[in-house]
Amino acid sequence: MNWLTSARSRRKSVPVVMLALATLVSAAACGGSSSGGSAGGGLPDTIKIVSVNPTTGIVAFAGAGANRGYQLAVKEINASNLLGGSKIELELKDTKSEAQTAASEVSSAVADKKVAAVFGSVSSTEAVAMSPIAQKQGLPIVYTQAGSSGVVVGDYTYRATPLMSTYYPILKKYLQQQGWKSVGIIYTQLTPTLQEIGSKTLPDLAKELGMTVTGSIATPATTQDFQAPIAQILNGKPDVVAILQVGASNPTAMKQLRQAGYTGPVLGNSGASAGNLKPAGTDGSGMVWPVDFNYQQSSASSQKFVKAFKAEYNENPLNYSAEAYDAAWFLARSIAAAKSSDRQAIKDAMATEAGKPSTGALGEGLTWKDRTIVVPGVVVEWTGNGEKLLYEAGKQ
Repeated sequence: MNWLTSARSRRKSVPVVMLALATLVSAAACGGSSSGGSAGGGLPDTIKIVSVNPTTGIVAFAGAGANRGYQLAVKEINASNLLGGSKIELELKDTKSEAQTAASEVSSAVADKKVAAVFGSVSSTEAVAMSPIAQKQGLPIVYTQAGSSGVVVGDYTYRATPLMSTYYPILKKYLQQQGWKSVGIIYTQLTPTLQEIGSKTLPDLAKELGMTVTGSIATPATTQDFQAPIAQILNGKPDVVAILQVGASNPTAMKQLRQAGYTGPVLGNSGASAGNLKPAGTDGSGMVWPVDFNYQQSSASSQKFVKAFKAEYNENPLNYSAEAYDAAWFLARSIAAAKSSDRQAIKDAMATEAGKPSTGALGEGLTWKDRTIVVPGVVVEWTGNGEKLLYEAGKQ
């Protein structure tokens, strides 16, 4: 679910760019180009990695979930022999869901010669502020979520979450099963990802299936009143309605949709996951969406991760944790292949590692394209009490 973009993005775009330029100069003054760790070759006893993620603020639920995945993976990596006798030291930095803080923290990581690499923010707005700094100064950075353009900007930047547009079309099977002939779409303007899904990906899928888009409405980023767009969409009498919103807006929109008299299934997105639909109660039942990971998926590697996560945290993992878990192992394998914590050496090893199929929490036979991971995906339904796995891509 790489929809995460702060609602403050438009208001703060200019200050963020100015801060990014300032921090570039500051980092350069500190001599933080492509060194770090063991520039002379060989792994040091301790390899420092920093997670720069929101653990307070509007996207804290995703940042905290990612950190749990990183922490579990680091625990396992340190217990394995992957890095020989070396251990990863993971430091957590809170961006407070602010792009300026994210930029400042990645600049601090650049200047700290002990930092070998960074796990970047789940927020697209924060990630866009971080990537130019990391790329310019030669600091390897691996993101999860952060699905907008401007995140993966060069050979030091990677994203271990697939773009939603690459897996959203697995809803095709569900739409065919239902036999619907028309769809009405309500999507938020808050994130570039959901704008793309609402204005292009879903309409293109409908066209492919011979479905008519009876109406398409983009809602303002901050709205919590969906009554007018819902009434307009329902006037078109679509067979199915799509609600593409972020986090807490999903239960609000679902309640208002049910109050307006619509009782059928609803097409959604992974922003409705992480328990975000619970406040809707029974009104949330019937929302269906594709996502890159669900704890019920069947692959052996996914279930191994689920078992380990439950043993560590006594609960089922969210997709944020699964993505971060695989990101950490990807980085660790790259460090092991580099046989060094030198930043440039890690960057080169990441390119090689991304060229190999891998297995992890997200599934088996995982590949990378343009430094972004590619995942088959699954389709789930919210029952009112939890998520029900409907099917997995490529499986009957």
